[in-house]
Amino acid sequence: MIADIQEPQSNGILTIDLRALVENWRLLKTRVAPAECAAVVKANAYGIGIEQAVPALARAGCRTFFTAHVSEAIRARAVARDAVIYVLNGLPADAVALYGQYDLRAVIGSVQDFALWQNHMPQPFALHVESGMNRLGFEEGTEERLAANLPARPALLMSHFIAAEEPDNIGNQRQIDHFQHLRSHFDSSIPASLCNSSGIFLRQAPFCDLVRPGFALYGGNPTPGSTNPMRPVVSLSARILQIRSVAAGQTVGYNARWTAHRPSRLAILSLGYADGFPMAAGNVDGRATPGAEAIIAGHRCPFVGRTSMDLTVVDVTDVPEGALQHADMAQILNEDITVNDLAARAGTIGYEILTSLGRRFARRYIA
Repeated sequence: MIADIQEPQSNGILTIDLRALVENWRLLKTRVAPAECAAVVKANAYGIGIEQAVPALARAGCRTFFTAHVSEAIRARAVARDAVIYVLNGLPADAVALYGQYDLRAVIGSVQDFALWQNHMPQPFALHVESGMNRLGFEEGTEERLAANLPARPALLMSHFIAAEEPDNIGNQRQIDHFQHLRSHFDSSIPASLCNSSGIFLRQAPFCDLVRPGFALYGGNPTPGSTNPMRPVVSLSARILQIRSVAAGQTVGYNARWTAHRPSRLAILSLGYADGFPMAAGNVDGRATPGAEAIIAGHRCPFVGRTSMDLTVVDVTDVPEGALQHADMAQILNEDITVNDLAARAGTIGYEILTSLGRRFARRYIA
């Protein structure tokens, strides 16, 4: 892990509201009751920090966590001694012993995984069955044979939605029906799980026994196109390194992709794609849709030109000169510019914004 960066050494400040994280989990917990609400903390808890997110959620009552990799699960175990921790992404042969050492549960999704688990570690596990995603999981059509030949009872039977963020997608009901049929082949007392964040908001309420929210916990909108029911968890500010003036007709950035159409003032920010800011976020000549904006001195200001590795440029011409100075901070993410907003302006998704935010920022945790 990279050492924490102090604010005077940093190019920006990433503020993480753990209270909002907990409130989001409680909202989802209430919505799905009496089903259990777990928490997905993969990708370093979607970028906010496993060592901070997991204890906050555990104190709130979360008992079950999901990671992608063994390394993440070991970090979660270090700060949640009594939690149930599942590892989603298969079972590496050279890591099997670690599951026993750290009391982790494998998510078994193939015959090969099953053979490793049986031979090395007969302890609780989840059984992942395919229902249309065609990534990990036992293939469709194998359910009856699989259920009849299980050497041990799984602690959880699970699958994963393909398009839960699209509530009118007919595939959602198809998956719900398929998963219910699949469950009929197994012992009815085995707990089941299908819902991700968006699945929790489907009108069918297919909560089963346990839901596995991730994105929504961290403030992402699980209901695209509708008002976000979740509280924002992350805000980001970046330092203004320099303010400069350019004449009409001058260009900005690599490959001269933005041309000033009037005499302009520009703020150079200590922020780039090495920090996780999307390269495609800037406004460039010929762009059909608006690019990203920052809030500076209370004004929305467009990013202009191509994002560099360490720097971006913002047009601050409309900010009164007396309201702006070197070493001020530009607001990149806050309650007005959410991860979903930035993602939409950059042609990506909020998941990528959250999980890409780099480690060069100082971090403030609100507990």
